Amino acid sequence: MLNIQTTPAFREACPPFVGAAVTAYVTNSPTSPALWREMSECSSRLRRCFTVDTIKERVGIAATRAAYKRAGKDPSRYRPASEQLARRLLQGKELYSVDTLVDAVNLVSLAYGYSTAALDRDRIVGTDVTLDLGLEDEPYEAIGRGTINIARLPVYRDAAGPFATPTSDSTRTRIQPDTARVTVLINGYDGDAQRVTLAARYTLALLRRYAYALHGAYTLYGATPHPVR
Repeated sequence: MLNIQTTPAFREACPPFVGAAVTAYVTNSPTSPALWREMSECSSRLRRCFTVDTIKERVGIAATRAAYKRAGKDPSRYRPASEQLARRLLQGKELYSVDTLVDAVNLVSLAYGYSTAALDRDRIVGTDVTLDLGLEDEPYEAIGRGTINIARLPVYRDAAGPFATPTSDSTRTRIQPDTARVTVLINGYDGDAQRVTLAARYTLALLRRYAYALHGAYTLYGATPHPVR
């Protein structure tokens, strides 16, 4: 498991934050029809509850946007990934199917409204990770977006530098077809430990159902330490 510590700068900008890190040994594969049916059912529920104009009021998304503002980052220019995904769906656009691991983690984001990161654990350097705010001119190559400015954006760093933000994951730690160990980060800027826990358990259930997950576990982190489950 990762040892994730928040920095004073992050805690000042995001005081109620609770995150979850889910790790498991998995088998990646093309997305099954059963998983995509779950995605479609969740998408239908979302369309009944929100519109493009109201999705930013969903609790997890609204809390993330508020944290961005406190940190000094424009949440409309650097939309949280959960909002990006939901907006695409609510605009009537088709969701892209990537693979089992990425699609399962996207489903968690749609179901709970939290920005999530699907990461190849073996591409994260070491076990010690800090959750901080990005620095000026700190290099970051985002999946599908190229180089983005992460200054004042919440960011996870390992021994090699930044590798995930709530806006976009990095190319360095992205999921691969042969990923054998996955880490999923769930970002609860609303501070709702119970809901974040439910999201973590749902993540493990999806990984066991569709990616044959073994030795799966999760831990909560934030201002207060939490036990591994």
